[in-house]
Amino acid sequence: MAPYVNDVAVRWSDQDAYGHVNHARVVTLLEDARTDMVFEAARKAGAGDFEGGLLVSALEVAYKRPITWSPDGVRVEMTAQDVRAASFRIAYRLLLPDGDGGWDAAKPAVTATTQLVPYDLTSERPRRLTTVEREFLASYSS
Repeated sequence: MAPYVNDVAVRWSDQDAYGHVNHARVVTLLEDARTDMVFEAARKAGAGDFEGGLLVSALEVAYKRPITWSPDGVRVEMTAQDVRAASFRIAYRLLLPDGDGGWDAAKPAVTATTQLVPYDLTSERPRRLTTVEREFLASYSS
């Protein structure tokens, strides 16, 4: 299956004193990409229940090379992994522009994963994935 792809803008203010996007901002870039997948794309696919509650229960980020500001922003490729009854992971590859109008997929700047848990805000408890949600995630499984 093909990954879900989202291009995310990098703001000038995302850079630290060294001219690199800092850790907190990288996590925000990943969050911006993820929310487009699990809220916008999922809703369009009929799997809008994620909007009712979805918690991050774990996050791992590995930095491969610095991210600097570019008018092209970054590209985030995401796949669903380890889809279980009441949790799943999203794996990320954050790509930088290659200078020729494309994206340097051979050398991601960041790889990351988030463990997500569907959550019922009314009962304040985790819930099981619906069949439609599982089908949506399967369309982006690796």
